[in-house]
Amino acid sequence: QVQLVESGGGLVQAGGSLRLSCAASGRPFSSYVMGWFRQAPGKEREFVAGINWSGGSTYYGDSVKGRFTISRDNAKSTVYLQMNSLKPEDPAVYYCALRYGMVYTNVGSYAYWGQGTQVTVSS
Repeated sequence: QVQLVESGGGLVQAGGSLRLSCAASGRPFSSYVMGWFRQAPGKEREFVAGINWSGGSTYYGDSVKGRFTISRDNAKSTVYLQMNSLKPEDPAVYYCALRYGMVYTNVGSYAYWGQGTQVTVSS
């Protein structure tokens, strides 16, 4: 059974930065594609970023391109989301997710999810 635990959320001023982490356990981490999603109140969960098993390919949602960076450390079984230039529209619960195969942007393609970490941006 795979377990995912996010951390690093919190309150930050607009324009500031946060780094989220997601630690995985249960199965060989390096075999998996990892994704970050977010969900704001009253909105659907949306794709933020994805990374393939080696870290050589990354993908981003249009709203975060150029501001967020996804990376992974397979030795630590951890995926990161560096969030810079945070905007008032970025607050949400951020979730990491795991799947086999390729990076997909749709929520239903991911089999395992963390519990989420809250990101709040003050203006």
